[in-house]
Amino acid sequence: MEETTQQNETVFPKGERITNDNFTGTVWLNYLAETDTIHNVNIGSVTFEAGARTNWHYHKGGQILLVTAGKGLYQEKGKPIEIIKKGDVMKCPPNIAHWHGATPTEAMTHIAIGTSTNIGGAVWLQPVTDEEYHNK
Repeated sequence: MEETTQQNETVFPKGERITNDNFTGTVWLNYLAETDTIHNVNIGSVTFEAGARTNWHYHKGGQILLVTAGKGLYQEKGKPIEIIKKGDVMKCPPNIAHWHGATPTEAMTHIAIGTSTNIGGAVWLQPVTDEEYHNK
């Protein structure tokens, strides 16, 4: 019983609900560390409820995703959708358009690390269509 409870607990609180147009569905963000003059990284815990996802976007300095709970989807432009799950690490190359989020039936939480933010942050593009999202 105790082991099951521990597996379902999140490492960090959900944070605040994201209310901008860069996401589809319900998404929560807890900023853990923001870039400063010493550390050129942004780090946040992001929770996607089932069916939620980012828009297409890219990071000028790249991004690393550490999946901490659930199961999700990740896709780079021109490549097939990948299933990602707790324990997976995804390295998103600089300047490569991609999206990520939950599966249609399961939530997913990841730690998003925006690297080399001194080069620039996320550049947001168009929403992922339902057709793109379900094309796995």
